[in-house]
Amino acid sequence: MFNFATVLDHNAARRPDEPAISFGKHTLTHGELDQRVNALAAGLSELGIGADDVVALLLYNYPEFIETVFAVNRLGAAFLPLNYRLSPAEWQYILNHAQAAAILTEPEFRDAVDGIAEQLPSLRQRLLLGDPTDGWTSLPAVVQNNLGKRVAAATVGEDTLQRLMYTSGTTSRPKGVCLSHGNVIWKDLGHIIEFGITSADTTLVCGPLYHVGGLDLPGLGTLHAGGHLILVRKFDPREVLDTIARARPTNIWLAPAMMNAVLQVPELVDYDTSSIRFIIGGGEKMPEPLITKILRAFPNAWFSDAYGLTETVSGDTFNDYDHMLSKVGSVGRPVLHLEVRILDEHGAPVAPGELGEIALRGPKVFSGYWRDDEATARALRDGWFHTGDVGRLDADGYLYVEDRKKDMIVSGGENIATPEVERVLYEHPDIVEAAVIGIAHQRWGEVPKAYVVLKEGAVHDPTALHEFCRERLAKFKVPAEVEVLDTLPRTPSGKVLKRTLRDQHSAGPQ
Repeated sequence: MFNFATVLDHNAARRPDEPAISFGKHTLTHGELDQRVNALAAGLSELGIGADDVVALLLYNYPEFIETVFAVNRLGAAFLPLNYRLSPAEWQYILNHAQAAAILTEPEFRDAVDGIAEQLPSLRQRLLLGDPTDGWTSLPAVVQNNLGKRVAAATVGEDTLQRLMYTSGTTSRPKGVCLSHGNVIWKDLGHIIEFGITSADTTLVCGPLYHVGGLDLPGLGTLHAGGHLILVRKFDPREVLDTIARARPTNIWLAPAMMNAVLQVPELVDYDTSSIRFIIGGGEKMPEPLITKILRAFPNAWFSDAYGLTETVSGDTFNDYDHMLSKVGSVGRPVLHLEVRILDEHGAPVAPGELGEIALRGPKVFSGYWRDDEATARALRDGWFHTGDVGRLDADGYLYVEDRKKDMIVSGGENIATPEVERVLYEHPDIVEAAVIGIAHQRWGEVPKAYVVLKEGAVHDPTALHEFCRERLAKFKVPAEVEVLDTLPRTPSGKVLKRTLRDQHSAGPQ
């Protein structure tokens, strides 16, 4: 039985009175979580949700997010976490591409979903984390009305779809990553062994659950081991520190921007962080002075710099405790049952120390992109997932990531594909050419900068262009700077020379 939802049956039978999920002042035990998940599964079934359906989640971090994950999987359906920072137009594309049958959201996003509902032909059910209203079914009422009912976990295979997660990648539209029950189970096993996670562990989840960092590092792996999740609705550095001091979690995932925010809290030294035994990082190279500062702030912690992708349920390599400082810049070695190779342009392995493309192979690696055979064929070749990232392995097998996917911007832990922003710029009637690069930002790490060429006679209006982009893109994807050029630098074949644009920005005004 590969149905991930049976994790709850196991834990409810063995530790029914131990904590499973805490949120604010309320805690659900493993037994209570199991009851609520079965009730929700029964209610969703009555609403017509079943095997092979896709159920979207547009929520901040709530226990109901986790409950819905398990309830949907129990029915043999898949869940689709939506980034709440995206624009309604972006949600519309993803929901249609995924052919979502239902969506669960909260009152803050209800009107926005209503605004696109007529353009979502596959959407049959809308559920609200609140009271019922026109066109919406109350999720709390669904659970309450079905308490006491049990739903047998659907029989699924290792390759059955567990979730769809849309990633910006490097294309103008996000791609749906197909993650199976087997992918998630093998990921959990790798993380449980890597970090020695047991039912005594508590994970503080302060990153968004729509992201593999919040949901899977270690997230669901802790629940898999019978442990306890503490959810913070939205990241706030002081709330994170308050929760650590009060609730005594043992581990946490922090994206670089989140870590920096925690380290900037003036009263940091006054907080008792001694309960944290490991911190998972990753996303940017961590210099030794910053790691030293982290270890001072969390005196009992193993800071594990990591590497991973949505396509592998993340958490592919982790730097071990003994090499936190001796191999600064490394993201460590692969988890159990995952192989890493560095390949040259012909797909042949390179020698230790040489640069090449990072390739991964193992049962936690995805099976392909949803309804995109061409992208799948490019990514999965000869039994290996070709990540598009550039790196090297040292003589000890430790991975160093030297460059990100081509043209990718990482802003505050969020991926921004430059073609996605360029596509919107090209929709503007006064723009004939556009190119976007990432530029350094003190708070967010990187933000987009656009270079545009205007139609003859057009006048650049920064405010109007900003509003144009904001209507079509999430706020964090809107260019922070726009520079007008007469022409874009190009190769003889017509390809934009983004390296020239980066150099031009670095050089400053001429």
